[in-house]
Amino acid sequence: MTLTDVGSPAPASLAERRPRVPTARLLGELVPPRHFAGESFDTYRPDPAFDSQLAAVTRLRVVAEVISVAAGGSWRTRRRRAAPPAVYLDGGFGVGKTHLLAAMAHAVGPADAAFGTFVEYTNLVGALGFAATVEALATNRLVAIDEFELDDPGDTVLMSRLLRELADRGVALAASSNTLPDSLGEGRFAAEDFLREIQAMAARFEVLRIDGEDYRHRATVTDASPLPDAVVRAAVLGDPAATLDDFATLLGHLAAVHPSRYGALLDDVSLVGLTGVAPVTDQNAALRLVVLVDRLYDRDVPVLLGGTGEHGLFTPAMLQGGYRKKYYRALSRLGALAEQGRAGTRPTSAA
Repeated sequence: MTLTDVGSPAPASLAERRPRVPTARLLGELVPPRHFAGESFDTYRPDPAFDSQLAAVTRLRVVAEVISVAAGGSWRTRRRRAAPPAVYLDGGFGVGKTHLLAAMAHAVGPADAAFGTFVEYTNLVGALGFAATVEALATNRLVAIDEFELDDPGDTVLMSRLLRELADRGVALAASSNTLPDSLGEGRFAAEDFLREIQAMAARFEVLRIDGEDYRHRATVTDASPLPDAVVRAAVLGDPAATLDDFATLLGHLAAVHPSRYGALLDDVSLVGLTGVAPVTDQNAALRLVVLVDRLYDRDVPVLLGGTGEHGLFTPAMLQGGYRKKYYRALSRLGALAEQGRAGTRPTSAA
């Protein structure tokens, strides 16, 4: 990316966008993220040091075949005679759980599988209503829920009810979660919590343990220095598909847009520039920011961060509280996207 002169047209702004998203699009976006679009069971490479990885992919191949084998109405006729499969992938960061969930969705087929994060499904209920969401998702053979979260009791109860309704209609389920790297018991702690919180559904789930190291060797929080606001402004001028927003203004705008539409905010956006980035002290604003970061990450949209950047973005109380997993995930993802953004800029003498 080259920096252009100040005579270029003013960049677009996310805060000026008010997307209207039809139901068909909301449902159509329930597919694996772009960076998992080409993944399959064959592209998963089990670490020979951890037997559970090979065992998990072998078992999931069988489950996907069970889901797919009955074509058309024959699967529907089996619903009353056999409970549909339900699997929970139990493991820490970076062992390939999302890869395997995406592989299941691809194996079952895009017409018969829905794939989304826990937050995307709760947002879908918020946008469509519970009954309409059940009716829409029940047309699938498989519903995959990545990053199942247990930090909000209301959302957990809602999702447990949704899973029960879908399973009762013969829909197969697959879910994954993870814990912070320093959490007691790593994935096992999450699995026990998951089974306890979904209560009546627990007996239906087969837990597949996936041990291993984080294949990305990803730091939870990056230490990169923020960019001067002037550099952020100059960089976005070189990209007609880039956006530029004052951080506080964008946070205010997010409060007026339903989270289910955050993905649509990013339509045709190649780079997001934010000036005046500063610590977020309001928890509601912080949680909305987490959702936006997830949508940026799903779409591989790099960012440029001015102000204080990632440093101190969430307060110490937030990073120690019940939503800490969300915040650490957001910091990790935002750091990766910021690295992409910095890689596309070159310093100038004026900077």
